Amino acid sequence: MKTEITNLLGIEYPIIQGGMAWVAEHNLAAAVSNAGGLGLIGAASAPPEIVREEIKKCKALTDKPFGVNVMLLNPNAEEVAKVIIEEGVKVVTTGAGNPSKFMAMWKEAGVKVIPVVASVALARMMERAGADAVVAEGMESGGHIGSTTTMSLVPQVVDAVNIPVIAAGGIADGRGVAAAYMLGAKAVQMGTRFVVAKESIVHENYKNKVIKASDIDSVITGASTGHPVRSIRNKMTREYIKLEESGADFMELEQLTLGSLRSAVMDGDVVNGTVMAGQISGLIKEEKSCEEIIKEIMHDADALLGL
Repeated sequence: MKTEITNLLGIEYPIIQGGMAWVAEHNLAAAVSNAGGLGLIGAASAPPEIVREEIKKCKALTDKPFGVNVMLLNPNAEEVAKVIIEEGVKVVTTGAGNPSKFMAMWKEAGVKVIPVVASVALARMMERAGADAVVAEGMESGGHIGSTTTMSLVPQVVDAVNIPVIAAGGIADGRGVAAAYMLGAKAVQMGTRFVVAKESIVHENYKNKVIKASDIDSVITGASTGHPVRSIRNKMTREYIKLEESGADFMELEQLTLGSLRSAVMDGDVVNGTVMAGQISGLIKEEKSCEEIIKEIMHDADALLGL
């Protein structure tokens, strides 16, 4: 399946790995890229020197294209944006903000810029700013989410912009890829599916929590603060929702989750930690390598699409 995105990014398959904080580091990014997709390093809130080191480590593991996801709320975003250029990274995805102020700098350096959007309005804004493509991410995804489903969002974004659209949210197998293609997307971005890849550094407790999850085991917290997050329900999410319902203020809620994602990913605390995962978790039944994941998904998608 060759598309505008595979041509734009120089990759074999139209599959992009999500830039998940604490999860999307150099080992996973390199494994996805070596398997023919586009691996991403999630810069999250990391300082620029850490991002630089991650990029160098990824280069040592792959000679294939890979990118960096920049969280624009990161106070170090401007320094990270410059590191990306200095290290010769050719693909950037962005989230949690507007990358317009970095766009000219990136474009001049030949960087392909792909913002993640949750609305038609933001997609149009990113196209005007010079984005090469956009990721239309539905609320089925794990982590920070918007309010529109993938099935509704993707075709509306496709109709609204002239640049290629990448579908994200609720995609973990060949059926999801085929459906995204029929909605007009030129590639897919998957996060939760790669959380449980063999090359993922995520703690086994976290992986097992995702694998054992059913279709109704995810929950949204933070809706009252304007920053909704989807994760798998546990003791922490129950306490968070109780606090929300009692009218707790933003700082009290933030204190409950401070460092909780790291503790789940790195230490395996799936009771009090934040286990970010999408609604598609119920389809993921075992840990596989990135190569196995991508080849299986593309084989099934090609068969469904008659390619």
